[in-house]
Amino acid sequence: MPEAGGTGQDGQLPACYELTAAPAWRKVDFISDLHLCEQLPRTFDAFVAHLLHTPADLVVILGDLFEVWVGDDMGNHGFERRCIEAMAQAASHRQLAFMVGNRDFLAGADLLRQTGAMGLPDPTVLVAWGQRVLLSHGDALCLADLPYQAFRREVRSPAWQAAFLAKPLKERLKIAADIRQMSQSRRQFDGAADADIDTAAAVRWMHALGAREMVHGHTHRPGSELLAPGYKRHVLSDWDLDHGSRAEVLRLTRDGFERLPPAAR
Repeated sequence: MPEAGGTGQDGQLPACYELTAAPAWRKVDFISDLHLCEQLPRTFDAFVAHLLHTPADLVVILGDLFEVWVGDDMGNHGFERRCIEAMAQAASHRQLAFMVGNRDFLAGADLLRQTGAMGLPDPTVLVAWGQRVLLSHGDALCLADLPYQAFRREVRSPAWQAAFLAKPLKERLKIAADIRQMSQSRRQFDGAADADIDTAAAVRWMHALGAREMVHGHTHRPGSELLAPGYKRHVLSDWDLDHGSRAEVLRLTRDGFERLPPAAR
C-alpha cells in the first residue's frame, strides 16, 4: 500500500499522488465505509454484486471497506478470504483502487497483490475528463477532534505498526475486539461521532492541488455542498443493508457526479 500522507493539527497538505483516467474510461464509481464483516451478509452480497455488475471502468474504495483489518494475514481465513476472492474476480474485469481508512489502515501490499487492486495514498487527485478531483478517506481532515488526531498519528507511525504486526494474529484480533467493546476507546479509534472535516483545511488542500471538487467518506453523512465559492465536496454514504437500507454509489462521468444505488446481479 502506498504510504498515506499525514497531517498536522493545522491541516498541512501531505504529499499527494495523481491518478489519471485512461482515455477509454467512461465511468468511475466511489464507495466507502462498508465496514464488511461476517455479521453483515446482505451488505457483503451487495458489495460483491456491485463489483461484478457495475458498468464503471474504475471502482474507488475510499477507506473502511472492512469493519476491522489487523494485518494482511487476516486474508488467509474465512470471511476475509471471500472478500479477497470477490475483489480479485472483479479486478479481472475492471480496475479497482483502494485507499485505507481508520478501520483498515493496516491493509498492505499483500492485500493489494491478492485482490489486484491499486493502492491509493491519502490524499490522491483523480485527473479525469478535464477535472481534478481530490480523494480522501476524510479522517485526516477532522482537525477539531484532537484526541483522534493524536491517536491517528500514533498508529500510523512505522514503529507502532511494526510492533503491533509482530504480535500473533489471535492477539491482534483480541485487541481490536476490546477496542470495539469499550466505548471510550472506540471513540478514540473512530473519532468523535459529530466530527466533520475542517472546511478551511479542505479548501486549502483543494486550492493547492488545483482541484475544485472533493470526494471523501468517514463521516457517514452523505451529501454534496459548497465549502467555499468554487469548491465543492461530495460525502459518501456508509453501507448497511442488514439493519437498514443504506447503500449508495457516487459515480463520476464526463457529465459530472450522480448518486445511484449499487448495481444488482
